Amino acid sequence: MSTVEFGKALDTDWWKRNWRVILLVVLIIASGVALFGLSGAEDGQAQAAPANETDPANETEETVEDGGLTNLAFGLELAGGTRVRAPLTGITAEGLAIDDDAPQIERDVANELDLDEIDVMVRTGDPEFDDATVEVFDGNVTHGELADALEASGVDASEDDVRDGVTGETRETAVNVLENKIDESGLAGGSVFETQTAGGDYFIVVEVPGEDRDDVIELIEERGAVQVVAGHPIEGENGTEYHEEPLLAEDDFAGIDAARNPSGEPPYVPVVLTAEAGERYGEYMRDNGFTDPPGIQSCNYDPAQEDGGTDDPGYCLYTIVDGEVVYAASMSGDLAGSIADGSFDEQPSFRMTAQSMDDARQLQINLQAGSLPAPMDMDSGTIFFLEPSLAEDFKIFSLIVGIIAALSVCGMVYARYRDVRVAVPMLLTASAEVVILLGFSAAIGLPLDLAYIAGFIAVIGTGVDDLIIIADEVLSQGEVKTRRVFKSRFRKALWVIGAAAATTIIAMSPLAIMSLGDLRGFAIITIIGVLIGVLITRPAYGDILRTLMTER
Repeated sequence: MSTVEFGKALDTDWWKRNWRVILLVVLIIASGVALFGLSGAEDGQAQAAPANETDPANETEETVEDGGLTNLAFGLELAGGTRVRAPLTGITAEGLAIDDDAPQIERDVANELDLDEIDVMVRTGDPEFDDATVEVFDGNVTHGELADALEASGVDASEDDVRDGVTGETRETAVNVLENKIDESGLAGGSVFETQTAGGDYFIVVEVPGEDRDDVIELIEERGAVQVVAGHPIEGENGTEYHEEPLLAEDDFAGIDAARNPSGEPPYVPVVLTAEAGERYGEYMRDNGFTDPPGIQSCNYDPAQEDGGTDDPGYCLYTIVDGEVVYAASMSGDLAGSIADGSFDEQPSFRMTAQSMDDARQLQINLQAGSLPAPMDMDSGTIFFLEPSLAEDFKIFSLIVGIIAALSVCGMVYARYRDVRVAVPMLLTASAEVVILLGFSAAIGLPLDLAYIAGFIAVIGTGVDDLIIIADEVLSQGEVKTRRVFKSRFRKALWVIGAAAATTIIAMSPLAIMSLGDLRGFAIITIIGVLIGVLITRPAYGDILRTLMTER
């Protein structure tokens, strides 16, 4: 390197003139780190370790899966998996005048329709505008029956006020609960969203890459409403009667630990109650004989048998999920002692036991995620499952298509310019744009599917098209020997590219916003690619071309 060249390299003006190229290089390096960094594997190991520590007996079941050469996440079409699309079960009466008596109306309507209170939801609004709603989450209730039940409960309603479907608030809650269920179950890459058909019907869509359809359906089809009910004998007017009292619901739990299965003991989920629920629970146990010798270790109920297998269940603490008894526990001596001496009120924690480790894990998920406000109507929905082996073929074919597209572009560019100073930077810049997009996808965990791959190919095409516009505008009027001339011509090209980019973004925006399935993914990638191109790669290519084509 000569003294003059060395001085030019140290010239601060050079750094100022080529800051866009420097930014492009920095983004490529950052994208490489996002794509090939080890953070994903380290996180996976860190998350798997606590599960093994809290559940030593199941250590062999916990594994850390290798994410492959990159940190890219793949959607159903490239990883296989299950997609469930179904509406929520329910009908809604709207435009009602209801004040603050919602809990009583819920009880009254549930009694009139012979339903559990959990199947009725009253949302009060401003009585002046008659905007309250009553939802019933049972597929067997007709519009007329709900209207009659409301009338019997003191609410002015007619059959015309009732429609199929649930409210937007209920759908939003369902999406949040299903997201929590997927997160708590450890199903990587799962997503939940709401979609609307052209006819105005709403569906909840659950997508879980790499998972078997039976596992996904088992996870989401149950509402997951958990209750703890105390059952015990009491003295009534006709002698000894068996009484069941609901004690705890989801809102009464302040903390839920991981399910455990110690050797020689049944699996269980450690839970901590809120202060108010703990005090209420302890008081009921003391007042109804659970802490005295007849109430300790005296539950004879067997959920596996019809009607519990006995006429004398004894003192039981029932764990009920969606109205079904999944376990009946006796009061242990240690817990009875802590409740009797009042120490339980200060630290209200105990174990919720289950029949198997699978049941315990499901119980943990239900407690942590909460219950669905309404069941999903699987009969009115669709279920799509793609074998992972077939998805691997799609990956290979997508790669082949990408390579063919790149080679085709290479051939056309070289045939057009016959100048490596123009063609090689053009192809490298277009490739850098794809690398940045992939790095962005890896960084945010965007699950790629065929629609996104189509978006990448579209970005390559539009990107090279813009670079050709730059090269043509700069070179079409003869040689460029000065930076001033280059800058003038390059600025004209950028105006054309900017207008084309704005048109593309405006055209794609409705597709990106509306719930149109795969078209949405294609539009999102195209818009992001256009923005990266206009703001970063096109200007950087101009700087590279200026350096190679001008002398001063």
